Amino acid sequence: MAKTILILNARVVNRGRIQERDVFVRNGRIERIDRAIDRRADIEIDAKGYYLIPGIIDDQVHFREPGLTHKATIATESRAAVAGGVTSFMEMPNVQPPTTTQALLKAKYETAARTSLANYSFFMGATNDNLDEVLRTDPRRVCGIKIFMGSSTGNLLVDDLNALERLFAQAPTLVATHCEDEATIRENTARYQQRYGEHLRPIHHPRIRSVKACLLSSSLAVDLARRFGTRLHVLHITTRNELHLFDNRLPLEQKRITAEVCVHHLYFHSQHYTRWGNLIKCNPAIKHKIHRDALLPALLDNTIDVVATDHAPHTLEEKNRPYLQAPSGLPLVQHGLNIMLEWYHAGKISLEKIVEKMCHAPAIAFRLRERGFIEEGYWADLALLDAKRRWQVGPENILYKCGWSPFEGHTFRGQVLSTIVSGHLAWHEGRLHEEKMGERLEFEACR
Repeated sequence: MAKTILILNARVVNRGRIQERDVFVRNGRIERIDRAIDRRADIEIDAKGYYLIPGIIDDQVHFREPGLTHKATIATESRAAVAGGVTSFMEMPNVQPPTTTQALLKAKYETAARTSLANYSFFMGATNDNLDEVLRTDPRRVCGIKIFMGSSTGNLLVDDLNALERLFAQAPTLVATHCEDEATIRENTARYQQRYGEHLRPIHHPRIRSVKACLLSSSLAVDLARRFGTRLHVLHITTRNELHLFDNRLPLEQKRITAEVCVHHLYFHSQHYTRWGNLIKCNPAIKHKIHRDALLPALLDNTIDVVATDHAPHTLEEKNRPYLQAPSGLPLVQHGLNIMLEWYHAGKISLEKIVEKMCHAPAIAFRLRERGFIEEGYWADLALLDAKRRWQVGPENILYKCGWSPFEGHTFRGQVLSTIVSGHLAWHEGRLHEEKMGERLEFEACR
């Protein structure tokens, strides 16, 4: 029997409002929300002065299992996620072997059921020739179809236009795309190698993975979605040039084409390569400040709908290789909320808007069942936040298996005190509680 939980005196952040409320949790769900709840519970938390937000839903992570478990596992990274207030994640198919068959997809769900402290879903990977497997995807049990329209290896790169048309026309559920034009990237790489040779450096990364490469690919994805009526979600927008592709006039519930931005693209810009080098090398690339500075306003005016992390850990040994050999991606899932709180404390975004973009919007965009909001009857996915507490990122509190963060030594303002995952107190006062694993996410069909 799951323990009952009573949260007292919390500042509940939900649907654009902040109200002081008590919240009672039973059997994994929010049973009651009221001004004052006079009853006992197995676990009671006095949240006076703290904010209670819906658990963060991270719609783009790479947890590296199977096949790349020297970098990360579903077990390790889900625990890092929970420590950062993330209660649900959607994980990508570029593992080894890639998740491009229903059997491989099923195996990942079985691993998560045993080992994931957070709630979970996994994307089905598309290739140039696996349409039959894609069509067998259950839209009520799988978050979506992932199409790498650039920046992938092996058969996960979908670069055949006929294959793309078939996938967009027939995909049984939401299609999520990584948009970079591979031909442009290859041409830029060859040109920069010829020019700089062994002196090629991370500072060249946004010029190789250029604005043009992003715009060509995202324009194609949006065109295909409009032609075939596909439910499209474009991942990790990085340029101001792409923003015109997305409509901020419709409410999110009515949008067929949505966009996501990642926390590191909101935070870093190209001048930061001189300090962090390969540590912030990622795809799509962190770009010039003019692009970085266009992304937050686009998030605020609802041109961009969702904030995610694209958590993508590698070992330090891998990251310390020469630029072309160093893999792309950085670990972020534990610190995504903290990065957004930097903008909150700077007066650039409200806490209500952060909750909208990291909690409500992913639930709406992916049509998640009974998650993403603090509502009676919904699953109890909650994070208790001390917005004022200062703490420094260091080896003793980094939970990623890779053991590093680009924010090591940085002092954040705002800390997650408790995280409740499907009614289970999974993180509390700096400790993980692993008696119960997370739940498999369920969805409303959204084709």
